[in-house]
Amino acid sequence: MTGKTDGRAERARATRARIVAAATATFTTSGYATTSINAIAAAAGVSEQTVYYSFGNKRAVLVAALDRAIAGDDEPIPTLDRPWVHAALAEPDPNRQIELQVEGVGEVLRRAARLLDIIRNAATDPELAEVCATSINHHREVQRTFAASLAEKTPLRTEVAAAADTAVALLSPETYLLLVDHLGWPHDRWRTWAADCLTRTLIA
Repeated sequence: MTGKTDGRAERARATRARIVAAATATFTTSGYATTSINAIAAAAGVSEQTVYYSFGNKRAVLVAALDRAIAGDDEPIPTLDRPWVHAALAEPDPNRQIELQVEGVGEVLRRAARLLDIIRNAATDPELAEVCATSINHHREVQRTFAASLAEKTPLRTEVAAAADTAVALLSPETYLLLVDHLGWPHDRWRTWAADCLTRTLIA
């Protein structure tokens, strides 16, 4: 019985992953408002009922897609418990901490910036406005942790809260998409620029 239960759970997880991948591609191509559950189901190769059964509604599908993009997997591990965050926080050299911090955030932005942009453009929807606010607050919490760690290693030009907000702005999806998507910067150029800006702006 356990084997059958495990098999069903694994199939359900695989179906959810397929729906999330299809939804990510569809939202990114068509936007939130014009993407229907039917379109997501068709792209995933499942029925509409399967999408509703797995997630409940379109907003929940978008949130799941965003969570997957930010994490890079579907494991329930908070950002601050991720290995790349631990590595950056444990780095004794403040300049290297910033490099690791930017590298990690950069990988998140590669996966999630376009979905975050869609959410913020659709934030007139009250439900999506809440998702947008939550994502900004989460980003701010992560950057405050990095700023506090940096302050323990070297004098900063400003207080920790202001340093964190500076990082939120420099490492925002809006800035990333402006430079990478609209101005054509390679990702590595953005990463070098962001690390240099943070180092010059934050470290006294």
